[in-house]
Amino acid sequence: MPDADLVTQALARNLKRLRLERGHTLDALAARSGVSRGMVVQIEQARTNPSIGTVVRLADALGVSIARLLDYDAASEVRIVPAGDAVRLWTGPGGGSGTLLGGAEAPGPLELWAWHLHPGEGHASDPHPPGTVEIARVDEGVLTLVLDGREHRVPAGSTASYEAGAAHGYRNDGDVPCRVTMVVSVPPPGA
Repeated sequence: MPDADLVTQALARNLKRLRLERGHTLDALAARSGVSRGMVVQIEQARTNPSIGTVVRLADALGVSIARLLDYDAASEVRIVPAGDAVRLWTGPGGGSGTLLGGAEAPGPLELWAWHLHPGEGHASDPHPPGTVEIARVDEGVLTLVLDGREHRVPAGSTASYEAGAAHGYRNDGDVPCRVTMVVSVPPPGA
């Protein structure tokens, strides 16, 4: 795991740079993302560690992947993320996690995630921009995928794909850990 301060500093630097590159004022980014102006200021000044939901809303508003917002080594043409440098963005009360393994901008944000949900854990996600697609491959256990209020059981070895423009979430209702590999593809801005 990279140092939390390193990730906080990268988020601050990248958020401000991307906001300015796109010509957004603090107020404009706040309005586009639904994140308060004060929170945007705190993030840009590296004074807070925002929730995954806040980071997702900012990335969506800027039309970039979460990986790009958190990238602390943007100098290389080939981006290799050692296992210890993957960024954990969610931790469940039972020790589960949601870890961003990598991402790219091709042509819109594309992210690869590893989710570990212990029995009884779950994570709810706000709707992503229209046209966002998620593909979830259940490696172990059974995932309860909730999409727009409807539950879908996805057993180990199965893959679910769905549009993530509606409220959705992931739960482990079983009694063994659930491991999921997920790809999130967000359409490019203006698409």
